[in-house]
Amino acid sequence: MRNFCLFAALAAMAPLSLAQPVAAREPAKDAAKPTQAIDRRIGQLVPLIKGEITPESFFSPTFLAAVPSAQFKAISASITAQYGQPTRIVSATPARSNGATVKLAFEKAVATVEIDVEPGAEGKVIGLLISGFEVTGDSLEAISAEFAALPGGSGFLLAALNDDGRISPIASRNPDQQFAIGSTFKLYILAQLASEVRAGKRQWNDVVPLTHHSFSSTATQGWPKDSPVTLHTLAGWMISVSDNGATDTLLSLLGREAVEQKLASIGHSAPDKTLPFLSTVEAFALKADAQLRTRFLAASEAQQRVLLDKEAAHLTLEKATGGSIGGAPASIDTIEWFASAQDIGNLMRHIRMQRDDRMMAILSINDGLGAAAAKKWRYVGYKGGSEPGVISMSYLLQSPAGKWYIASGSWNDTQQEIDKARFAALMERLVGVALN
Repeated sequence: MRNFCLFAALAAMAPLSLAQPVAAREPAKDAAKPTQAIDRRIGQLVPLIKGEITPESFFSPTFLAAVPSAQFKAISASITAQYGQPTRIVSATPARSNGATVKLAFEKAVATVEIDVEPGAEGKVIGLLISGFEVTGDSLEAISAEFAALPGGSGFLLAALNDDGRISPIASRNPDQQFAIGSTFKLYILAQLASEVRAGKRQWNDVVPLTHHSFSSTATQGWPKDSPVTLHTLAGWMISVSDNGATDTLLSLLGREAVEQKLASIGHSAPDKTLPFLSTVEAFALKADAQLRTRFLAASEAQQRVLLDKEAAHLTLEKATGGSIGGAPASIDTIEWFASAQDIGNLMRHIRMQRDDRMMAILSINDGLGAAAAKKWRYVGYKGGSEPGVISMSYLLQSPAGKWYIASGSWNDTQQEIDKARFAALMERLVGVALN
């Protein structure tokens, strides 16, 4: 559980947000004509992905420091396994003074590629974002078949959300099966915080101390304990970059029982699997300490709550750091947060039906899609989660015509690490066909 990171889509997955993500930059209003350097680099995209030229000859040292050659080759292999080999450049449109938006054809799809080069004649690539795969002749049947082919267990739900709150399924696979969902559990904390703000108990601009540190805390890494931050900032960090220190601070402030009551009121088909509701550090520590984990799993829910209190001194970040978690799936079928795709559908429905603009804005900070896919929607809210053997991605979407949709999917494998890029591409396709 060392990496409860959220995924922003196939080409924006950490650490695949390639060096300097083009999508994060402000496009120039009057983009210059592409330089000869960028023309040359665009022409090299096909042989680069095919492995006919080396990443070292194509990318800048800064890029390769963020995405080493071996990692880029693995990413390319994952892409070609799903979409076939790249075949040709369909189009290239200037997008920045030293950048362009490229349509790159593969055997089974056309991808949108944002590319930026450094100034100068050599013009090595400093930013590359591959996203928005449009699969030729894609269908829900084809997507469902690919879900079925994933090793381990997987499920998804694609549904329309009616104005009266009814969820109308469009397509699904194992929608009632419980899966480990990683950081997607943080949506329950967001929902409880928003409820307390609406009730007048708190305000978004309330300043509170940062009381907890944890692994995978991109925003709060290195921050002094008790640093003053607003509730809105903590919530934004928790959802947009899946910051675990912010998460545990909010969970402690709101109270475990209050978040559990919110989960119950929203509706969950198997609450016994995910209660008591663990903090991220508690989960890390239990995974790392075999003896403590065995005692925890043998206990009833009431006994587990007592154990969490009595063993608090052993359920710390320092204790978890000393344990052996490693890069393989670790107790993902027992020490986790669990939900079915239908449970997450109920959660997204709850968020939408509150008509809470601030909560919806926080959910949309990171849209979880590549720029090309996201711009097709009026609104995209997203939360995902992952750890070795686990990935979960969930969306709340509004079409240009104003219709609302929910898409949620999870994939677990207790035996081996999973191909997160493959799953992110599947979810992007699932979102995409909702508009067809």
